[in-house]
Amino acid sequence: MTIRVWTDGRGSGLLGPKGVRGTAFAYAAEAGPADAVSITMPVRLASWDSDFGLAPIFEMNLPEGALRERLRMAFAKATGSFDDLDLLAIVGRSQVGRLRYTDEHAVLDRTVPFQSVDELLASRRDGNLFQYLLERFAPYSGVSGVQPKLLIRDDEAWGGEAGAGEQTSIQGATHIVKFWENEYPQLAANEFLCLTAAGRCGLQVPRFRLSEDGRALVIDRFDLRADGRYRGFEDFCVLNGRRTADKYLGSYETAVLKRFREFASPGQIARGSETLFRMIALNAALRNGDAHLKNFGVVYDDVEGGIALAPVYDIVTTTAYIRADQMALTLDGSTRWPTARQLLAFGTTRQIGSPAVIKGILGEIAEGVNETMEQIRQHIRGHPEFEEVGKRMLVEWAEGIRTSLVE
Repeated sequence: MTIRVWTDGRGSGLLGPKGVRGTAFAYAAEAGPADAVSITMPVRLASWDSDFGLAPIFEMNLPEGALRERLRMAFAKATGSFDDLDLLAIVGRSQVGRLRYTDEHAVLDRTVPFQSVDELLASRRDGNLFQYLLERFAPYSGVSGVQPKLLIRDDEAWGGEAGAGEQTSIQGATHIVKFWENEYPQLAANEFLCLTAAGRCGLQVPRFRLSEDGRALVIDRFDLRADGRYRGFEDFCVLNGRRTADKYLGSYETAVLKRFREFASPGQIARGSETLFRMIALNAALRNGDAHLKNFGVVYDDVEGGIALAPVYDIVTTTAYIRADQMALTLDGSTRWPTARQLLAFGTTRQIGSPAVIKGILGEIAEGVNETMEQIRQHIRGHPEFEEVGKRMLVEWAEGIRTSLVE
C-alpha cells in the first residue's frame, strides 16, 4: 500500500512499506520547504526511512485501544491485514494537526459529517448513542489515546478564535468527543474538573464542556483556525524521535523542557518554559500519572515560522483509580511525586525563575486547585454517582497541595 501525504492541502510526498517491517517517505519533486511534514523532517531529496513501523509524525495520531480495535474489526476482513499503514489509510482524511492521508491516486476530501454538539451534551448516554457515534465517526477520528476519542464537526458550536474576525464555513472536524468505558468511571467529569483547575492556575485550555449526564466531554479543537485551516501540531514523542510505545521514557528536564527549548521560537522560550513548569507542577498536585510525552505538544501556523507550546490537554487525576500511581516521566531521577523543594530546585536550576518567582507560581497553583476543590464538592452534591471518585480526588488533591506545592 502506498499513501499520499498531504500538507496543508498540498500533496507533499508518498509513504509506503520498506523491507519486512519498515516504511519510507519520499518528498515529491515539487515539494518546497513549507511542505515539510514535520519540524523534525525537512524537505530533502533522500527519503526518510524507518526500520520499524511509521516515523513518529505519521504514527502520532493513530488511535489506540478500543477505537483501534473497532476499526480493525471493521476493516481487517476487507484488507486482509491490518497494520499501522492500513489504519493510517482509514483515519487519514481527518487528523489532529495539518497532515492528511489518502490512497496514492485519490483526491483529498476532508469533509466530516455534521453532529450537533448541543445534542451530545443534552443526551443521556446509552449503548446505542455510543455505538452510533463510533460507527459514524471512527473513520474520521485520527486522534491518539487509549480511551475512545472521536472527531466530529459542528462549526456552529466551535468557539473560534478571539479577534479572528468573521468565521468561514468549516468542513473538517471542530471538536474532540471523549467517551469512557466502565474501567474508569466518571473519567469525563474527572478531566473536566482537572481542566477547570488548569485554567484557574493560569494555563491556556481549549473550551471544554461536560454532558448533562457527566459521561462525555466535548472539547473545541485548539489546532483549528477561523479560516477552516489547521495548525501544525506535534507531540513530544515526535520531537524526541520516539514511537508511541516509548511515550513513558525520559525525564521532564530533558525530554520535555530541554526539547521544547530546542524547537521553540526564541520569543516563545521563556514564556513556554514557565508554562511547562506550571503544567508539571499542576500534574503533580492533581496526581496525574499520565503526563507522558504524547500529552505535551507544540503548535505552529507555518512549519518555517513561529513554534509555541500547545494548550493543556488530556489531564486527569489517575490516582482516583490507580492508588499507587506515580509520574509518567522522571523528575530529579525519580517518578515519585515531587516535593515542593524539588520543584523549587527544578524551576531555579533550569532558569525558569528566581526562588521568589517559583514560590509565587506554586502558590498560584495551590490557590487554583483549592478553588476547584469546592467545585468538586458542588459536583458531588449534584451528581451522587460521582461521589466515590470525587471524594477520592479531594483526598489526592489535598495531598498533592501539601507535599508538592507547600514547602
